Amino acid sequence: MQDDKKIEKLSDLLSARCPVKWVNLITLYRTVAFPVLMILVFTNRFDIFKWMLIISFFTDAVDGILARKFKANSVLGAKLDSIGDDLTILAGVIGLAVAKTEFLKEHWVIFAIPLGLFFIQIIAAFIRYGKMSSYHTYLGKIAAILQGFFMCPMFLFEQPVYWLFYTTGFITTIELIEEIIIVFVLLEWKTNVHGLYWVMKKNPAMMLSGKHI
Repeated sequence: MQDDKKIEKLSDLLSARCPVKWVNLITLYRTVAFPVLMILVFTNRFDIFKWMLIISFFTDAVDGILARKFKANSVLGAKLDSIGDDLTILAGVIGLAVAKTEFLKEHWVIFAIPLGLFFIQIIAAFIRYGKMSSYHTYLGKIAAILQGFFMCPMFLFEQPVYWLFYTTGFITTIELIEEIIIVFVLLEWKTNVHGLYWVMKKNPAMMLSGKHI
């Protein structure tokens, strides 16, 4: 049986413990669901789309809890989680662009700023690590919860919750700025990085000297 921490590819799940397999499959759902969500958006089936989006956000909430409970953390799980999170948010934004076009036009700046920062972070991570980051910072988790609480009701009810919308936009922006900074100060790819404070606290001297931490 393979060491959980060394599970990096889907094929590695064949030799993994059952809890690791199930947690990763739950996480993988969000990636698999993305093309289905896109088909539902462009066929105007928001009656199904909204429930599938809710399920995607729900899996985001429970997979981390299950991973900690059953000690099923892995490199593969971290990568799948980051990809699934990004695709779920993308599906939600595209859904809003189609179903709530006027709302998006009125508040495009609040969508554009985090989106621009997201692409900057992705590019910076690929330059630094050769792949996407999977930090899973505390701010990132809070932002993901807020995004779910904002987006899902947008497809369930007519009127948006404005205070939740502005709070989500602000926290997401701050979270992405933090991740961009982490890319520049953390020299090697790591997962489960709590945040910039913890990165700097762990060993600032080694970072400043240019050594890996």
